[in-house]
Amino acid sequence: MKRFHLSLGDLTGLLSLILGGLLLFLAPVFFLVPLALFLALCMAAPFLPRFGFFLPIVSKGRAKKRAVALTFDDGPDPASTPELLRLLSAHGMKAAFFVVGEKAARHPDLVKAILTQGHEVANHSLTHDNLVMFKGRRALKREIVGTQEILGRFGIRPLAFRPPVGITYPMLGQVLPQTGMYALNFTCRAVDGGNRWIKGLSKRILRQLRPGAIMALHDVKPPDERRFSYWLNEVDRILSGIRAQDFKVVPLSELIGRPVMMGLPGNAVKKSKAQKLRSRKSSSPR
Repeated sequence: MKRFHLSLGDLTGLLSLILGGLLLFLAPVFFLVPLALFLALCMAAPFLPRFGFFLPIVSKGRAKKRAVALTFDDGPDPASTPELLRLLSAHGMKAAFFVVGEKAARHPDLVKAILTQGHEVANHSLTHDNLVMFKGRRALKREIVGTQEILGRFGIRPLAFRPPVGITYPMLGQVLPQTGMYALNFTCRAVDGGNRWIKGLSKRILRQLRPGAIMALHDVKPPDERRFSYWLNEVDRILSGIRAQDFKVVPLSELIGRPVMMGLPGNAVKKSKAQKLRSRKSSSPR
């Protein structure tokens, strides 16, 4: 038997009707007050990434220790992803990459590199249509499932979905359970416009650091290629600044206490690890 779960939005709507009904006895016009407030809340909620009004949203991790998680959206990008991976490796840090399905299909080697280096991969829609939440259930499902199918070629099934620009809507709460996924947004972001506005990027992020924070950055080259080295330097400052503030970067799944992705039977990640283990055994002295 299927369980029916009421969202915060459902409960708020029900409460506004009850309250409106009670106020109706005072004066008919009062009936409209709670309903108007409810409609205003419905209009604002999609643009509040941490507000689980229409569905549960994971936007922070456990705050018991000074640990944070790094996430990068909108990639993979052949210009920025390899440099970003080198930077993360130099700092000994792991991140979660919320990839766009079409880009993952165009750059399979980059997705393989992300996975091989031990990072997590999650779903960030097929085309990164900023308005997909307002285009109906079929379009939304196509964006999510299409990316799942592409990433399945790499032997993984993402469990976390981050909507474009962090916008949520009631339809998302209906579609995600059908795919066995959950919504994951962020605690802090730099509002960098997809690396269009990167001046002072590191300062904007580092001043928002809190235990359990999920940081949202972008894995795309700046539109102005002359600023590419500046962007890399800002990311380097963020990684150094996290350590300087006595925070530890942990995998996203560890921070939130639930898996971000899972391996499919015979996936490439497992094979790679098994091959490394066999090579170690064969090279060890008998």
